Amino acid sequence: MLAAQLTQLDDGAPAGLAEALAVVDGVDDSLTRGLARPGEPDVAAWAALAAAVDGTPLADRVAEAVRAATTGALTEDHLAVLAGARAALLGAVHDALLDRLDTALHRSRAPWPAAPSAAPGATPALAGARAWLHELTLAGWRGADHELLSGAAGPVEATLAEPAQRRLAVLLDGLAAELRAGLPVTAATPVPTRRWADLWTRAVLLAAGAATEATPAETVSGRLLPLGVDVHEHDTAFQAQLHALLEPAGGGPGRLVRVTVVAAKVATIVGPAGWRLLEAYPILLKALSERRAVTVTDLPAHGGDLHWVEERAVLGDPADPFATARVLLADATAPATPPLQRHPAALAEPVLVEGRVVRDDDGDPVVALDGRTIPLAVDRLPAAGPLTPALVNAATACLGLLRWDDDRWLLQPLAVRATVKRQTVEAHNGDWACGVTDPKVAKAEARSGDAVAVLRERAGRLLRR
Repeated sequence: MLAAQLTQLDDGAPAGLAEALAVVDGVDDSLTRGLARPGEPDVAAWAALAAAVDGTPLADRVAEAVRAATTGALTEDHLAVLAGARAALLGAVHDALLDRLDTALHRSRAPWPAAPSAAPGATPALAGARAWLHELTLAGWRGADHELLSGAAGPVEATLAEPAQRRLAVLLDGLAAELRAGLPVTAATPVPTRRWADLWTRAVLLAAGAATEATPAETVSGRLLPLGVDVHEHDTAFQAQLHALLEPAGGGPGRLVRVTVVAAKVATIVGPAGWRLLEAYPILLKALSERRAVTVTDLPAHGGDLHWVEERAVLGDPADPFATARVLLADATAPATPPLQRHPAALAEPVLVEGRVVRDDDGDPVVALDGRTIPLAVDRLPAAGPLTPALVNAATACLGLLRWDDDRWLLQPLAVRATVKRQTVEAHNGDWACGVTDPKVAKAEARSGDAVAVLRERAGRLLRR
């Protein structure tokens, strides 16, 4: 069955997808050069963006903003329009790919709700962020220097002081840090143009007042059945995003939902030690490590994203994620995607794939299904869990996320069932949420010491002085 579904995914890209991405590439290259002195390639790139949205409600405003950008008259308002047009084009690519995926998997999706909440009023913090982003756009990634990037400190501090703007503060800080780490950005320097342009787009839209929570708030109750956890590790943050199925307390079809918890950290905290930073969520961590259901009551939710509140959660019975996926996933309703998250790179749909892992012609691991194959994104395996490339290579079933990357569909493993030494074993990303269970890894962790405990002890000592 899944092999036939994969055929629908792989047989040709949606119409216009390559052309849309080519327009985005041209815009991203122009942002790399900067708009202080636009040249012929810049004029052509922005004209292509205006043509791409011609016939839409954005057409007139984008045409005006493009004229301003290519004649040296770019304002902060024009900047927001250009960022919006780029986001809309990538959003259209996202929607086309998601529609194809939903059709192939026969997955139902909740309709988009009413209009989003009103944008917040202008504040000095947002004004400072817009001014800095305007300067950065004129300079471009190659024209940025330490003086310009240090100018982000003021807007970051101002937006951090406003709880509603902290998402923008973190984004500005991260963009400035990545640009600073890449200095000097010369003509020979490889530049992650798509990534930096994505960060720029989101920052410009947030600074212009775009709503981050575009769906009405609600509360949900029911039984939460974990499917798998996607772990993100960064030098300054550790995040666990649980993909789960919610059985509503009042009955009705199950809902695909996400629960995200995150903690700040330093670069010396790596691997399984990151789970120690999430000790404020013991029920969630036990549910992951022991593979148990959770009963939740009046949990705040925005669309498919649940805001975790420990006091409103109670551990339930064991719940096998593979059984949950096999029995309930096909009939579950997926959430609508918020506007600011409509991007091909944000596609991450839970699926269960049962088939043996083999090697393709390039030696990369793929799941084989009746003559069809799905490439596996083994580069996304986190160091904080027991999944390893060797274990994935021995898998006979994989519970993971279908993603779109490098112009193809990939499967990111969250859990695998494999045959090791003639024994069937299971491994899930969240197995070490309450401590490492692999004796060899635990011994190595003990030898290297507990970085979290050491840092907490040193911080306490400083505070006592």
